[in-house]
Amino acid sequence: MNCLQYLSRSYAVQIHGFKCNQRKSLPCSVNMMGGISSGDAPRSMAVKATSGSTSSAKKNDSESEGKKSEIYSHNMTEAMGAVLTYRHDLGMNYNFIRPDLIVGSCLQAPEDVDKLRKIGVKTIFCLQQDPDLEYFGVDIGAIQDYAKECGDIEHIRARIRDFDAFDLRMRLPAVVSNLYKAVNRNGGVTYIHCTAGLGRAPAVAMAYMFWVQGYKLSDAHTELLSKRSCFPKLEAIKNATADILTDLKKEVVTLTWPDKKCSAVEVSGLDIGWGQRMPLKFDEEQGSWTLKRELPEGRYEYKYIVDGEWTYNEYELVTTPNKDGHVNNFLTVVDSDPNSGYGAVRKRLTSDDPDLTKEERVKIRQFLESCPDEEE
Repeated sequence: MNCLQYLSRSYAVQIHGFKCNQRKSLPCSVNMMGGISSGDAPRSMAVKATSGSTSSAKKNDSESEGKKSEIYSHNMTEAMGAVLTYRHDLGMNYNFIRPDLIVGSCLQAPEDVDKLRKIGVKTIFCLQQDPDLEYFGVDIGAIQDYAKECGDIEHIRARIRDFDAFDLRMRLPAVVSNLYKAVNRNGGVTYIHCTAGLGRAPAVAMAYMFWVQGYKLSDAHTELLSKRSCFPKLEAIKNATADILTDLKKEVVTLTWPDKKCSAVEVSGLDIGWGQRMPLKFDEEQGSWTLKRELPEGRYEYKYIVDGEWTYNEYELVTTPNKDGHVNNFLTVVDSDPNSGYGAVRKRLTSDDPDLTKEERVKIRQFLESCPDEEE
């Protein structure tokens, strides 16, 4: 359950559909999750998550794990817009971001719990979903059971979908609420991890530093990157912050593809991520394909799949080509209510260098304390 539902006053206002007259195909790199390299992605950076503690993985599966790591790293690079490398076969790796906060990769076996206990960890905060664990053959049940047997460390799961900035945005308030309560309950050092410790975990740590520990977002980002090379999605954190403080307004968007000759039109991206697709419906009267979708305020990238071919619409807004020449369509959803006082707040909180007022920090803390606990 998304605890933002308690603050939401969602409503739908029609936004005129975009006009387009032709399609232009563009070669695009699609990963196994269906992801498209972001058109306005930042300059690629090489990141290798290979430092930290020694491996606890079984060596006889190293070749298989190496291949899986290679595939995972490729998917991660395509989806995140940066060159990211994860080597599961080298075992758990991590970095202290603060004396009380660690960001790292996933635990692989019960003995990893002992490694964390030795450095003062009291809370293991796992962001992985079940498919993430199954892909690398991690027995999460054994890890949880061993942590429970130890009695001096708590293992908590707060799932966020991998490579999905929208799911990260929507899940951050509830996830950080769980984290906030766990830190208050357990004290000591907190270990936040996803699979590689390069996307979801750094983002959750940054949101916690921003919302709870008094950092400006840019300062939290600088501190994080000074300790660990990673690629947290800043826009997701900014939008999640605005969602809490502006009641998560929504608008209805209409996408249009005016091509009578094609037999199927789908869209990927938007709020469903690059691993999913939604079909457009053909309107006989208009002679075009359309999709109506209610979206929270924010910026969304998407791409069309026309008769199986990934393409973009040159008559809709497009991103700047990335280093490989890939281009996506994008749209921005804003509150159209002229009487709403939240527009300026969201604009400030999603700017290049946002900060929170004292009153906003109090409101966020109250929100985190009142958000219902999630079942694992």
